[in-house]
Amino acid sequence: MEDRGVTFVAASSDAQDKAAEMAANTGFKVGYGVSQALIESIGGSYEAARAFAQPSEFVLDPDNKVVQVSYSDGPLARTEASDAIKFIDFQIKRRAEQA
Repeated sequence: MEDRGVTFVAASSDAQDKAAEMAANTGFKVGYGVSQALIESIGGSYEAARAFAQPSEFVLDPDNKVVQVSYSDGPLARTEASDAIKFIDFQIKRRAEQA
């Protein structure tokens, strides 16, 4: 995605060592220690019984404005990488047409 000027980042409610394992398999930066308060402050879902955050996915434009968001509270309705790429390509094309 570097050819599109896109940067991927992730954050996990896991401890640093487990998040580092995940980062080693993804090729992008992964933060760690996301708290219940933080995830709830962005509208996400935190499963307190198992102490982890459900996925909250955001696409920001070059001005850091949120242009797409997806929240999950279980294994359904998570954004697929191919769908994210299609959406990003659409946003790039749209911005070029408006320029």
